[in-house]
Amino acid sequence: MLLGLCGVLAAIPGELPTRVIAGVTVPDTPLITKALEFAREHLSDFTYNHVIRSWLYGEFLCSQLPEFQHRDVELHAITAILHDMGWAISGNLVSTDKRFEIDGAEATRKFLMREGRKHDWDKHRLQLAWDTVALHTTISIAMEKEPEVKGCAVGIMSDFLGPEKAYGGVLTKDVWESVKKEFPRLGFRKSINDTMCGLCKTKPQATYDNFAADFGTAYIEGYSRAGTTVLDILIAAED
Repeated sequence: MLLGLCGVLAAIPGELPTRVIAGVTVPDTPLITKALEFAREHLSDFTYNHVIRSWLYGEFLCSQLPEFQHRDVELHAITAILHDMGWAISGNLVSTDKRFEIDGAEATRKFLMREGRKHDWDKHRLQLAWDTVALHTTISIAMEKEPEVKGCAVGIMSDFLGPEKAYGGVLTKDVWESVKKEFPRLGFRKSINDTMCGLCKTKPQATYDNFAADFGTAYIEGYSRAGTTVLDILIAAED
């Protein structure tokens, strides 16, 4: 009965089973457990720790702020856990020509279609999950979207900004340290730099129109956005 109940109540905040991870209370469903296993199977230690911290910080923030109280907590959990599947180091999850956010969104949707119960994950809910992952680095858009999209994005950004600058002003130093202790940062700055530079080397065409290009321009010899910027396109356009 519990498995069925988890599926039926998945989109109703406050009615899911919960557990505590690193001092943060989080929803606990079979599908979230499968998402954790899927992420652990395909991600490096660094990326896995990052996505879990992002989930925990986001869950804590959203539990404290009224604007997020009616979000789909299972969807938030799964999208936070799977948001960087575009950085996978195993399997065939990473494309040769798409932004890593799109790879992550596609991997998330396929995971939900494969592992989720069809009547729980209709077209709208699947699209919301896709949007949540795809937009997590486009903060100016994510902040104007549904609570699930915004909540996931602010949790991820908290892992970059730290408790003092995290959205809402409610992430405490104690929570930050408790999560970091259980899921260490493992050379966060260098690892992010290496990941972004790797994308610029292996599929530069997927980085020209987004923030990854900053890393290519700064660190990759021969990397050039010439002819790919909006200004370049406008200059070449017929008047």
